[in-house]
Amino acid sequence: MSTPNDAAPVMVACDLDRTLIYSAKSVLLRGEDHAAPRMVVSEVYDAAPLSYMTRAAEDLLVELVDRAVFVPVTTRTHAQFSRVQLPGSGTGYAVSTNGAVLMQDGEPDQDWSDHIRRSVQSDSAPLGEVLDRLTGPRAVPEVLRVRTAEDLFVYSMVNRQELSAAYVADLTGWCRERGWTTSLQGRKLYCVPAPVTKEAAVAEVRRRSGAGLLVAAGDSLLDAGLLDLADLAIRPAHGELESIGFLRDNLTVTSAAGVMAGEEILRFAMDAVDGVRPLAPLATRG
Repeated sequence: MSTPNDAAPVMVACDLDRTLIYSAKSVLLRGEDHAAPRMVVSEVYDAAPLSYMTRAAEDLLVELVDRAVFVPVTTRTHAQFSRVQLPGSGTGYAVSTNGAVLMQDGEPDQDWSDHIRRSVQSDSAPLGEVLDRLTGPRAVPEVLRVRTAEDLFVYSMVNRQELSAAYVADLTGWCRERGWTTSLQGRKLYCVPAPVTKEAAVAEVRRRSGAGLLVAAGDSLLDAGLLDLADLAIRPAHGELESIGFLRDNLTVTSAAGVMAGEEILRFAMDAVDGVRPLAPLATRG
């Protein structure tokens, strides 16, 4: 964590999928159908709605974008990110491709992309070596489809029920030796070069914007460094970090899971903008 400047604007860096926006399968609504919150569509794909947030969350985000340096941060590629429509889309800063692409007012910053590619070439094994590990002689049938993201990292659709923990652990160790990291999120298995991180891009946005207090939210191992970087962090009570019991002194865990956690995260961020600090992070519960 850094020492925030109280005179500078608050910056809120927020992961998207399963943190701020939710697919129909991940909303995790509780209670009777008639009591469900009203929701809005945040993403359309092939002319069909794909991701949602509550209407209350969208209202909170409208206010947050107006009052803070709000930065959506995602592992999605630039093209996948462009499908997401949030208040303030196309203005200010955004981070995609797990930190490899830094955007300002909708335009990727070429200097940042060049810096990332140089770092990857210097510090990590070639992409082809990781692809061969996933698709070559050591491939397993539980890894169903393997794709690359902007020639930088690899993500695979997997049969989560059949994929063994031993395979994931072995792959994780193999990747670590070659300067790569792994993350299993739902049915997607990511292999990412170590220099490609959300926290590096967010730190650069913070420097450029002159922001002070940093609030961050995320649900996966690829968000862990971002949560560590933040002055105030929050994660939902679901996802990869929940499954490993990820806790930090600066971290709050939502009381809700699913789409209602997204709304709770935005209320937490608004409290930070208003100068209201959590007295005892829920990470200390137990």
